[in-house]
Amino acid sequence: MTEKRPPLLQLTDIAKSFGAVRALRSGQLELRAGEIHALAGENGAGKSTLMNIIDGILQPDSGTIRIDGQPVQIDGPATAQRLGIGFVHQEIALCADISVAENIFMAQTARSRSRLMGGPELIARAAEVLVPLADIDPRTPAGRLSISQQQLVEIAKALTLDCRILILDEPTAALTDHEAQKLFRIMRGLAARGIGIIYISHRMAEIFQNCDRVTVMRDGQHIRTDRTADITPADVVNAMVGRQLDALYPPKLAGPRGPEIFSVTGLTEKRYRDVSFAVHTGEILGFAGLIGAGRSEIARGVTRLEGNARGQVRLHGAELTLRDYADCIAKGIVYLSEDRKGDGVFLDMSIAANIAALDLSRVARKGGVIDTARETAQAQRIGASLRLKAASMAHLVSSLSGGNQQKVALAKLLAVEPTVIFLDEPTRGVDVGAKAEIHGILRGLADSGVGVIVISSEMPELIGLCDRVLVVSEGRITGELTGPTLTETNIMTLAAPGAIAGTMALSGTIQ
Repeated sequence: MTEKRPPLLQLTDIAKSFGAVRALRSGQLELRAGEIHALAGENGAGKSTLMNIIDGILQPDSGTIRIDGQPVQIDGPATAQRLGIGFVHQEIALCADISVAENIFMAQTARSRSRLMGGPELIARAAEVLVPLADIDPRTPAGRLSISQQQLVEIAKALTLDCRILILDEPTAALTDHEAQKLFRIMRGLAARGIGIIYISHRMAEIFQNCDRVTVMRDGQHIRTDRTADITPADVVNAMVGRQLDALYPPKLAGPRGPEIFSVTGLTEKRYRDVSFAVHTGEILGFAGLIGAGRSEIARGVTRLEGNARGQVRLHGAELTLRDYADCIAKGIVYLSEDRKGDGVFLDMSIAANIAALDLSRVARKGGVIDTARETAQAQRIGASLRLKAASMAHLVSSLSGGNQQKVALAKLLAVEPTVIFLDEPTRGVDVGAKAEIHGILRGLADSGVGVIVISSEMPELIGLCDRVLVVSEGRITGELTGPTLTETNIMTLAAPGAIAGTMALSGTIQ
């Protein structure tokens, strides 16, 4: 009789507290060699704390960690690497001023104690690692890359480590479906070589497409572990939130859309050309496209956050002259960045101060002095409308979960009572419960007469949330999808490089 092999990694009864807050009560996880094991749970469930303990960033208060059946103590990330553990964190941590190649091989360079970095050999090795992931020049300074490209470089870094256990924390949050599929192929190849992969994601489709088993955590505890073949996405979601979650997406616009709120005609800059679109009362307008297609650049060009775009912009039929973002704010045209922690919120400032940041005149007394009582009252009012979970508006934003940080970023825009709101990846890195709440908030804004424009790399989100989707390819709008034409196949067809503008104007049912 063959002796059963012990799990590659086993965590039993892991507990961790931060002062009076118990982040983990009974953390449990079993990872087998050659499996892709999903870890699911709402933000604040304890997933990140458990992974940071595996990586040696945090030390458990109690519990046991075993690798190949043997108890181990992981006293730091260096020890984790020696034990064969690699971790791709959700938050990007590249050095902006050095090249992609130097970022990818930083750990090896540090171990070699060499005074020199770079060189043709390093560039060639980095290019080889990047080939299956993305077309990125390894000589480019990392700070010049988009968020999605930076995420791919983080993944490339992990692939260079000689690891037996690979942790991927929301690796596709900034990727398009096309780029994510490349990653999934790589994951399956690694698993076939016997590497165990812990895959953290809020996207049920990804979990059930790629993972062998799924463990659900809630409130710092292990709730259940199942083979994905034996359960449904609804089972996982209900275990995560501890209640029935009836709908991730609110009902779409039932009748005809209302009058035009905002329009752009002939918007042109070096990264996009002749872009024209309009958003109407009651609808949510989506923008789809592959990484680098120009979706975010168009939104930032309209709002004068980057570039020097030419074109005509109208609000309620009146032509506008917008010189900078301050002009846009004054007209009620605002933008939510895809880089929440870089551009969306001020992590080391209070919730109240963040929400007031775009227009201090609303919370200031004569002479420009901030009225803290007015600032707090504004934050409480808007926070309540968004179901923002925080004990006090004086707490730092850094103390909040990802979903609540995203709500603060959204509250900051709502504080100026916007007329038009561009949202770039509005649910990136937030859990399924917070995602459903944000979708409901966006539908409420559209219903109230705000022009809502959503840019997303998540096709189910675009299809489930938006009434109409414009697809961007190589800086041009190649088609419009609505109603029954709004499918993943049509989005990918229009998004493909070489798609010709106007050849697939698949207009649907909206009048």
